Formats: sequence, C-alpha cells, structure tokens
Amino acid sequence: MTRAAIADAQRLVVKVGSSSLTTAQGGLDVARLDALVSSLATRNGLVLVSSGAIAAGLAPLGLAKRPRDLATQQAAASVGQAELVHSYSLAFARHGRTVGQVLLTADDVVRRAHYRNAQTTLDRLLALGVVPVVNENDAVATDEIRFGDNDRLAALVAHLVRADALVLLSDVDGLHDGDPRKSGTSLIPTVESPADLEGVRVGGSGTGVGTGGMASKVDAARVATAAGIPVLLGSAASVLDLLAGEGGTYFAPTGGRTSARLLWLAHASTPRGRLVLDDGAVRAVCERRLSLLPAGITAVDGDFVAGDPVELVSTAGVAVARGLVAYDAGELPALLGQSTRGSGLKEVVHRDDLVVL
Repeated sequence: MTRAAIADAQRLVVKVGSSSLTTAQGGLDVARLDALVSSLATRNGLVLVSSGAIAAGLAPLGLAKRPRDLATQQAAASVGQAELVHSYSLAFARHGRTVGQVLLTADDVVRRAHYRNAQTTLDRLLALGVVPVVNENDAVATDEIRFGDNDRLAALVAHLVRADALVLLSDVDGLHDGDPRKSGTSLIPTVESPADLEGVRVGGSGTGVGTGGMASKVDAARVATAAGIPVLLGSAASVLDLLAGEGGTYFAPTGGRTSARLLWLAHASTPRGRLVLDDGAVRAVCERRLSLLPAGITAVDGDFVAGDPVELVSTAGVAVARGLVAYDAGELPALLGQSTRGSGLKEVVHRDDLVVL
C-alpha cells in the first residue's frame, strides 16, 4: 500500500489538533477553522476528529491558560464544545455540507454494546452525507475513562469506521529525525516499520493549549498501521497536499484488521492491575491462544473490578498479554491454582477478551 491510498480513500479520518484551530491566547481562531473546512468540504466519506473544545472554552470563561484541575477542564470543554461545533456547522454549511456531533469516551470503544452503537451512528451519518465531527467527551470523561489525547482517539475511530486512511494534522510538516525547530534536522518522508523509528527522538506538546504532540501522533500512527490503516502526518497549513497523498510523513500499514475492542485493549487501555502467570499459562495464552484459567495464576496485584483491563505478566515480570478480567481483585487470591473442571469457576480472562502483546 502506498501514498495513493490517501488520495483514493473512500472513507477518510482527518484529525486536527488544538494548536491548528486556536489563537495563542486559547480562543477559537475562526479564520483558520474556515480555511481548514474549505479544504475538507469536497471530500466525501470524511470523519473529522477535532480537538479544541477545552481551548475554545478558555476565552469565554476568562481563563488565561489551560486549567490543571479536571473540573475546570470539563467546564471549559462544555462551553468550548458548543462554540466549536457551531463554528464547524456554519463553515461546512457554506459548502452545502451538514455536520453531526459525536462525543466519545473510552467506554464507548471497549464495551461491546457501546462501540457497536457508535459504529452504527457513524456509519449512518456517513451514508446520509453528513460530516461527523468527533471529539472526546471531555465534559464528562474522568482519568479512568479517557483516551488521553485525540490522536489516539482518531486512530481508534479510523478502525471503528473501517477507514481506508488516516491523516493527522499538526503544526509541523511531519516527523523529523530531531527537533524541527533546530537546524540540521531532516523530514522523514516514509516509515515502513517501527524499526525505521529507532533512534528518532520525538517530543510532547509544544503549545499551551493541546495535550498531544509528536510523540502522541507517532503512537497513534503505530496503532492505526498495526490495524492495516495507512497514516499521513503533516502540517494543517498543507492539508490540500496531504489529501492528495503528498508531503508529510507516510506511515505504511504493518498489520491487518482486528476487532475495535482488541485494538483498544492493546493500545489505548490503562491496566488496573497485574496477574502473574506460570510458564504453562504463558504458553497457553501466547502460543495456543487459550483463555486464562485460575490454575495458571501465581499472584495478583492491583485494585480492579470485573471488566477492568489487566496486564498478564510472566514470572520474570515481562508483560505478555492484556485482557479484561472476569473477577474483582479481592475474589482472585482464593481461586489461584484451582481447576475450572467441575468447580463452576469461569475463565479469569476469556480468550475473546485477551490480546497478546
């Protein structure tokens, strides 16, 4: 698969960050938003993952910078999201397009009923010619149910809608082999595999309004390409070139399609505990792809409840898999080493809720 996949994509997810939509003071820059929409409006099958809600809410609330506490962030998101979507609605309407707001939390991707509902909604919006504007539901999301940044959300949404490609818009022209603000660094035009990134240093957010940065974009590209989705990373100022598959940094697919839940589990979940497996259980889980039974667990660590993601580690402490646990942390110690035959005990982690790392 080559760069032509970007230009030819029938379903395309485009992610734009706060720094490309807001002023240095944190208010929404309507002129920049309008310019972006003008470049995107003719593209059918478009899903727009847009940051900027918290940043857009700063000025209306009289806040000089992004708040640190969760409650004020949520308040800013509540105010800013309305302004953000209103601006998108007006901008796309000038091109005869209708937008629909879709707010997601990590729960909407991991829980079967939730992600199927999200998938159905997005599919129907696209079938109706609507442009879904997706954002994390910052007004209600807590640290426990956050994606962490919209780059990762965009990668998961790309998988959710079975996108043909993902474009990540940044305030720089792509991934460089060093700090692009310094002389002597060069753009990396193509990343064929994770090996191409060895020795490349990437940083965090360079602005006071965003939460991502180059590191989160590279991580999002890794998530998407592992699911068979090509990614192009580049500057929002060059969006027309990027939509044609030109410029920026192209990340080639490295894997195939998998379920959205397992993709989330492998790349976006935060483990709430650890289960230590004996050697036999490691082989059963990793090589034979079987469910994890109580008999193969030697120790339990963490405070989790049934349905939480947990890490499965070897006796040497190496993480070998991740899964959704079927028991509370307090229930498991009494079950360690027990057989499920005739005991009525269920699998600790079912193979359908488990991904090998």
